[in-house]
Amino acid sequence: MQRDYPLAPERHSAPARDVTLEEYLAVLDAHEVSHGVLTAPSFYGADNTILLRALARAPTRLRGTAIVEPETDVSALAALREQGVRGIRLNWVKRKSLPDVATPAWRKLFAAVRELDLHVEIYLEGELLPGVLPVIRDCGATVVLDHFGCPDPAAGVASKGLKLILQALTEGNTWVKLSAPYRLGGADPQRYVDAFLAAGGLSRLVWASDWPFVGHESSITYRQCQNWLKEWLPGEDTRKAVLVDNPRRLFGF
Repeated sequence: MQRDYPLAPERHSAPARDVTLEEYLAVLDAHEVSHGVLTAPSFYGADNTILLRALARAPTRLRGTAIVEPETDVSALAALREQGVRGIRLNWVKRKSLPDVATPAWRKLFAAVRELDLHVEIYLEGELLPGVLPVIRDCGATVVLDHFGCPDPAAGVASKGLKLILQALTEGNTWVKLSAPYRLGGADPQRYVDAFLAAGGLSRLVWASDWPFVGHESSITYRQCQNWLKEWLPGEDTRKAVLVDNPRRLFGF
């Protein structure tokens, strides 16, 4: 992230400071992580310049997700894929209103994503997923839900968002990122992890650190994030699936 690039006016957050690719790679090295995925930050909107430059500097080690406009065509998506992008990101959390994903433009985009073997990463409050997730899945696109799918913390495992996630996991083609438990409104992430496993979702769970912990920079460490996963998944074979086997399939490492 660099402040030399203009921040998007519709952003709902911004980093406390600039971070560099060198910093990120050093963090991976210090914690014995061989590969990483750069998630396009919402601060820059659909300008993926910084993301693509970072991917070009570490093409065998990094993959990314990009933010694109719904009018983006297959050739533009294919160009992103050639540069290491493996998914498009819908960062729609904390929005006053959501785009209508059932329109022809969005459906065409999701179909192109499917055609290119990309995925759609969704960062959205879980209770709003019923208006978005079924449409995208109906278009045949693979879906990745950020931060446990963000279930309603008041309802927890009984929330309609989590029930929809569990159904999608059972049916396949939907993945969940075990990341940023501090963004779950105080809910116990272990209950969500147990529910995902009970739904047979082990092969479609991946871990993410959420580094550099935007909004929580002074209270979270990378090692802490690694230790949380050990608590949620005490079995070594189970962790290997989430840390190695699954991301290898999803991101093409």
